[in-house]
Amino acid sequence: MTVAEPSLPVQASFDELGTPLREVTFCVVDLETTGGSPQQAAITEIGAVKVRAGEVLGEFQTLVNPGSAIPPFIAVLTGITDSMVSSAPPLGAALPAFLEFAHGCVLVAHNAPFDVGFLRAAAQEHGRPWPSFEVLDTARLARRVLTRDDAPNCKLATLARFFRSGTVPQHRALGDARATVDVLHGLFERLGPLGVHSLQELAAFSSRVTPAQRRKRHLADQLPHAPGVYVFTDDRGRVLYVGKSKDLRTRVRTYFTASETRSRMGEMVSLAAKVTGIECATPLEAEVRELRLIAVHKPRYNRRSRFPERATWLKVTVEPFPRLSLVREVKADAATYLGPFGSRRVAERAVAAIHEAFPIRQCTQRLARTPRSGSACALAEMDRCVAPCVGAVDVQTYATHVDAIRHAVAADPTPVIEAATRRIGRLVVESRFEEASVHRDRMAAFVRAAARFQRMSALARCPELVAAKRTEEGGWEAHVVRYGRLAAAGVVPRSTPARAGVDEIVTTAETVEPPPPPTPAATAEETERILAWLEQPGVRLVELAGEWSCPVGGAQAHTEWLDTAYAARDDVVPCQDRRRLRPTHRPAR
Repeated sequence: MTVAEPSLPVQASFDELGTPLREVTFCVVDLETTGGSPQQAAITEIGAVKVRAGEVLGEFQTLVNPGSAIPPFIAVLTGITDSMVSSAPPLGAALPAFLEFAHGCVLVAHNAPFDVGFLRAAAQEHGRPWPSFEVLDTARLARRVLTRDDAPNCKLATLARFFRSGTVPQHRALGDARATVDVLHGLFERLGPLGVHSLQELAAFSSRVTPAQRRKRHLADQLPHAPGVYVFTDDRGRVLYVGKSKDLRTRVRTYFTASETRSRMGEMVSLAAKVTGIECATPLEAEVRELRLIAVHKPRYNRRSRFPERATWLKVTVEPFPRLSLVREVKADAATYLGPFGSRRVAERAVAAIHEAFPIRQCTQRLARTPRSGSACALAEMDRCVAPCVGAVDVQTYATHVDAIRHAVAADPTPVIEAATRRIGRLVVESRFEEASVHRDRMAAFVRAAARFQRMSALARCPELVAAKRTEEGGWEAHVVRYGRLAAAGVVPRSTPARAGVDEIVTTAETVEPPPPPTPAATAEETERILAWLEQPGVRLVELAGEWSCPVGGAQAHTEWLDTAYAARDDVVPCQDRRRLRPTHRPAR
């Protein structure tokens, strides 16, 4: 009888613990669509690149006939027109070809929920089963791998520049897919030194947390289970980060666990020595306190709301022949203002949109009622200025144009929209998409600013507004708002008479002095947060001093279609190559 020798244990190599990334076939896909939602928009182009071990195995590209007219604004956004897709296959024919191309691959996309959402909805619409693809989102992966010192944001164009992609994203499906391939490989190079070599390790990468982060979990122990604001500080007492939550202890604990995937937050936690909690009566009070603390301390790791004082306002000057001016401060000078704008660049776009619609002067010198001698400027010769400088128009006639601007700002932006739309339509017909996108952005800047301004100024005019909403426990959460500023917040328990409880909260409210109209007595962001709460279902007005109203035909009524036009992508570059494309499925050379 022969006795077999016991087998010796074998140490598996690192790569054998999962499928090595070099052996995985990735299908990198990008779509162009007529909007941002599969329920309301359609696919107009599919582009994909199949890669494995850094080598391109094949490419797929097809325009898709959406079955309906492409809106002019979408044509500007994507560079794809009705004529380009008229002879293209419908989605029912293009989708099976793509699914065959992507069979057996890991699907990759930049902002994958957008592209995969459209593809999944298309498969359901055409009665095709959706394959069980593993999906990788390069935007999400980049947010875990890169710090803000590496790249200011994780947009495809930004990452393509950072990783020195050989393809510049130009908002066409195949080109953007090629750029995404370069971004994917660049991210893999960053992940290698971190020990990520297999598909399984890549999937688990988001769950990693350093031992140093875990050791600081005790910083959350003293915080209550209540709504409020939390403040991270370092060992010298400097504020690193300010946040808010409906449950302080639960939220702060996530910074020391696998739930926190942002690399910059890991960096912040490594510097943190203390977390202070500030309890608030209501979630809205927590939001407002967070904004105010960020504005005061300007923490390094807060990206937003740090510099409200840098906002820009558009002003219609007070003089015989008014003009448009960009200013930092609103004064009590009876002038018309529009804003605030987050940047001067956006404000300049709004100014350009107004000048497109109204022929007021664009020169900066102060004009007297008596005209000077000489000839008018080039703008007057192009009928874009009524030339008050040379006496071509009197003060009263010029004032009609200025009054129209004031009405567009305060009530109805239709003249600005119509002027921009006419210009965009002519440029689209001539295939001058870049110029059309400039005018689109100008119009959008004005309409969005006017919508924001009309909503905020309406609330800013109210000396006092008291509103309440039922809590889950049956009581009431109440807020006192004075001139657009949160003056008090509190909760009336179920056992307390509602009116008496609300009156007690009102008596404790902060005294707020009226600000220069039309600005609120708070930052624009605080007033917007208050408006968002007031517009929730179930909120009841208890008291109102003054009038709170917005124009029926105001700018807010025009923002929905603008949001649809911009939903697909932000900051895109219109396509330069508008050749008619056919579906292709070709191996790489």
